Amino acid sequence: MESVVSGLEGSLLKNNDPFSYFMLLAFEASGLTRFTFLLLIWPVIRLLDICGKGDTGVKLAIFVATAGVSMSEIESVARAVLPKFYFDDLDKDAWRVFSSGERRVVVTKMPRVMVERFAREHLGADDVVGSELGVSRFGLATGLVQVGDFGGSICDRIAAMFEDKQPSLGIGRCHSDSSFLSLCKEQVNTHYPMTKNQKHIADQEIQPVPVIFHDGRLVKRPTPFTALLILLWIPFGIILSITRIIIAHILPMCMVPYVMAFFGGRVIVRGIPPSPPSRRSNSGVLFVCTHRSLMDPLALSAVLQRKIPAVTYSLSRLSELLSPIQTVRLTRNRHVDAERIKKGLSEGDLVICPEGTTCREPFLLRFSALFAELTDRIVPVAMNYRLEFFHATTARGWKGLDPIFFLMNPTPMYEVIFLNQLPAEATCSSGKSPQDVANYVQRILAASLGFECTNFTRKDKYRVLAGNDGTMEQPKKNGRTVNKVVM
Repeated sequence: MESVVSGLEGSLLKNNDPFSYFMLLAFEASGLTRFTFLLLIWPVIRLLDICGKGDTGVKLAIFVATAGVSMSEIESVARAVLPKFYFDDLDKDAWRVFSSGERRVVVTKMPRVMVERFAREHLGADDVVGSELGVSRFGLATGLVQVGDFGGSICDRIAAMFEDKQPSLGIGRCHSDSSFLSLCKEQVNTHYPMTKNQKHIADQEIQPVPVIFHDGRLVKRPTPFTALLILLWIPFGIILSITRIIIAHILPMCMVPYVMAFFGGRVIVRGIPPSPPSRRSNSGVLFVCTHRSLMDPLALSAVLQRKIPAVTYSLSRLSELLSPIQTVRLTRNRHVDAERIKKGLSEGDLVICPEGTTCREPFLLRFSALFAELTDRIVPVAMNYRLEFFHATTARGWKGLDPIFFLMNPTPMYEVIFLNQLPAEATCSSGKSPQDVANYVQRILAASLGFECTNFTRKDKYRVLAGNDGTMEQPKKNGRTVNKVVM
């Protein structure tokens, strides 16, 4: 197929209303005040849509969400936050039909800057047609879109893009949002069954490029109802968070799991935890954990009912102050870090997360091999969590608030899976290289969680979130690389 033009909202995305994405932009780029104000005017936006003035409602949402916000901040949210929520709402069948074209164009109601990165990198789009935000000489969005960006001008821009040729296929859902369909030789209305040929394409097993790294505080896409729940919960969440922090500090660790359960926290334990180190042992156990949030060592300590010092690469001073367990700060100087880990193990058990940074999606980043060089007493521990409202880690915001946001969730849940201690033949003492040991631990932890291993590192994560381009391989599945990702 030569060319495909598809609407985004209601076509490639299942949801036809872009309002929740403006709510995300307002929250992540500007804060709670703008988020609240945008929610308050939602009834007006909805009324305009009912009255057939949907374009005016979208313009109003754009103005409230972006006016006075720096374009660099909007671009950062579009790069690091929005792709995850777009991807979760993606209609895979529509995308497969879209991806069959040699040239692919996405049409959106939202400003192009909010969509372009996701459309190009994850949907494989060649062009994105959307409104253009006005920008002041100070680099701030005016909240206004350029005149003529809505309605019939979409047809004009697409016609100019293809010159004298008709696009081969147009994909849309609602007639009012799909005026460009009249330009296409063939049309797909995703409200209705596809033709036999289109269905054959949609049934293929190809997958879009997954979102592996993302940022932002909100766990769920803030539809009006979800946003209202979040706003109503925040005052109670703050009180609950402070209460939980106090409990973790004043109670013995053996009592914390039971009292936390009364306040909504829950830990699911699988496998058999190892016994505490004996006094005659000259070296403690090194617990090697997957890194889901900064609360991983605390969840482990709660399960073991004793305080296990944690090795950390980057932790804010406030998080260290709030932590009820000892933290050992690493420097990323290999020699210095090795000495600190050895010292910690000589004093007892220690927990380390070799990924070096958190990853929210079901993928494991490449493990640093340093831990394998320092001890043969290695116990792999798989960690995972479930949160309702707020993520516990962020790369863009103030990291000192990470533990507070985690504990603001109504019923945070951790799953801790203990694997068997590595046998001697699987450690460096049998002649294996440190990287082989690290790769083996990564594989067995990924298998226990149903995750996939990657070669991505902490540097890759921050390069992607910062918007620096580079080519990285996708995770391998069944021993082969699925495809390439350009980030």
